[in-house]
Amino acid sequence: MDLQQIKQRFGIIGNSFGLNRAIDVAVQVAPTDLSVLITGESGTGKEVMPQIIHQSSARKHGSYIAVNCGAIPEGTIDSELFGHEKGAFTGALSDRKGYFEEANGGTIFLDEIGELPLNTQVRLLRVLEAGEFIKVGSSKVLKTDVRVVAATNVKMEEAIKEGKFREDLYYRLNSVPISIPPLRDRSDDIYLLFRKFANDFATRYRMPAIRLSDDAKSLLMRYRWPGNIRQLKNITEQISVIEQQREINGETITKYLPYHSGDNLPAIIDSKAAGKEEDFSNEREILYKVLFDMKNDMNDLKKLVLDLMENGGVSDHGEHDQIIQKLYQSEDGEFVAPGGNVQPMTYSTTVSDDQNASIQDTEEFVEESLSLADKEIELIRKALDKHNGKRKQAAVELGISERTLYRKIKEYQIER
Repeated sequence: MDLQQIKQRFGIIGNSFGLNRAIDVAVQVAPTDLSVLITGESGTGKEVMPQIIHQSSARKHGSYIAVNCGAIPEGTIDSELFGHEKGAFTGALSDRKGYFEEANGGTIFLDEIGELPLNTQVRLLRVLEAGEFIKVGSSKVLKTDVRVVAATNVKMEEAIKEGKFREDLYYRLNSVPISIPPLRDRSDDIYLLFRKFANDFATRYRMPAIRLSDDAKSLLMRYRWPGNIRQLKNITEQISVIEQQREINGETITKYLPYHSGDNLPAIIDSKAAGKEEDFSNEREILYKVLFDMKNDMNDLKKLVLDLMENGGVSDHGEHDQIIQKLYQSEDGEFVAPGGNVQPMTYSTTVSDDQNASIQDTEEFVEESLSLADKEIELIRKALDKHNGKRKQAAVELGISERTLYRKIKEYQIER
């Protein structure tokens, strides 16, 4: 059978590369007796691949048994898989054949293989390696000829590291791996699946099939579908039954798409993993920013004074006030000096009666130091003075850690 015939026979919808590749591998491995491990997220349709393998193999006339390992209690799973003798445990009133004995000559599909208890994993490994098993409560070795296909949505490498799954069993099962892509990686198939489900439910409930507007279709294809095909099918059924209108718009379909907060959030960086050096680097950058802001403020103020002197003065003090306030006014209307300290707005200029008189600046301008070290020392001393030598409070005032403040005091030999 070609690819399209297989899809039609098993009801597979979609044309994505990952899906076609998985089907192709299943068909190629079917004639052999190699064990197959199918991996994929929950709801991706992993249960179809073992049926393709079984029906395309020489065992297709034999038994096909599907077992959900996660649904069987740990205390009875050995009995279910390998059978038991009468009286082997409380409630064992007669002999019982297990799935491996019943499936002799056929195929057994072990779904959720990652949920198998470790003791059962040992028994399964013996079946895969020697084709032998022992019933619970018996000492007689039995033979079986079974093709094993397993599936899991668990990351097996992590389970092995955590000691939850045997490494030798993993490699024995994983002779041929088949990976089923999640629905979010099959965006072109989403609408095809929706239409298939909508028509199926329309036939089942005897009502017209629902249709999607362009914006609803766009939302459907952009959604991440954490529940994959199973979730899409359930939502399609809900909309088909609940909504009276057969034309579904974006606003309507949004009500049926659960929001998952982790889907669109940016990555969070663990501050503990960042290390001490990154912490120090951030503190240094903050301090540099404060210092450069102060420098820019001082330069703006000097430029203003020089402009006033070069222009021969101002007409009145009101104009001067307006310019100063525009540069250094806080939100509450107070004057903010360079560095951020709130001060009253004062200045001292002398204007003669003569219109050509020049403004005489009473303040002596001294060239400021642009050394970052000098600025750091000055800020540290001011913070220590403000808090009476209490370093912890001074560090909070400076916006740096107490450890960094200790290092700076020692480095610059600052004394109070």
